[in-house]
Amino acid sequence: MHFLQIVWDPASEGIKITDSFTIHYYSLMWILAFLIGYTLMKRIFKHEKESQDNLDSLFIYSVLGLLLGARLGEVFFYSWDYFKDHLVEILLPIREDPNGSILGIKGYKFYGFRGLASHGAAVGMIISMYLYNKKKLKRSVLWILDRIVIPVAIGAIFVRIGNFFNSEMIGKKVEEGSFGIIFRQYDDFVRHPGQLYEAFGYIFVFAILYYFYWKTDKGNKLGFLFGTFLVLLFSIRLFVERFKIPQVEGREDWLFSLNTGQALSIPFILLGLYFMFIYKPKRN
Repeated sequence: MHFLQIVWDPASEGIKITDSFTIHYYSLMWILAFLIGYTLMKRIFKHEKESQDNLDSLFIYSVLGLLLGARLGEVFFYSWDYFKDHLVEILLPIREDPNGSILGIKGYKFYGFRGLASHGAAVGMIISMYLYNKKKLKRSVLWILDRIVIPVAIGAIFVRIGNFFNSEMIGKKVEEGSFGIIFRQYDDFVRHPGQLYEAFGYIFVFAILYYFYWKTDKGNKLGFLFGTFLVLLFSIRLFVERFKIPQVEGREDWLFSLNTGQALSIPFILLGLYFMFIYKPKRN
């Protein structure tokens, strides 16, 4: 084997709890992302002298907003052709299986929420933070968005690592002799590890946001960190998509020669640029 080629063939999909229930590595990555995010926001709230009583509510709003948004984004942006005939699977982590059984209910197996879309997660984050702010903080919604994007950025790293564990978001074939990974559960070709490219890029997104917040006064400019997050994260997504197999067959050139993931990234980048360079907060 060429030393630049790595075979990826994990022995299991996760930690087996019972014969019909396994905690998938992808789910574990989400759990880890939320735990680290909670710890980071606790530090931010302490720094801002914000009541710690509001932290637990923030965690609940964040989990629900991100997961629901990501799931619905996957359903409607990428997989409606499947889910229109399997509506029960939209919000439940199950999948039809004639040999499966969950709590005595035959015909289904625990599958986990493998289909989650970052564009939907971004929309869910914005909506959930608006509702949280209106209920709890009663500040400008941009204040909480400027801060929540810091843990969300580090969470995105773990989510892409989870995609790698699942051999999801497979990359295109690489040229002979180039670095690549053989995803044995998919096929025997050497491919770009698109998931790891994104995860690596998101490390820089987190580092930049973290630096701006803790080491500069950028955090005091409403909307700037939120805009920076949108521009950086979705620019990386826009770029890395060129190395990945399109997630929706037939949408390789969906809109202006862009695939689905690229086309959906453009509005977020434009919105981010607006908050970075154009938006002026209203004076009280």
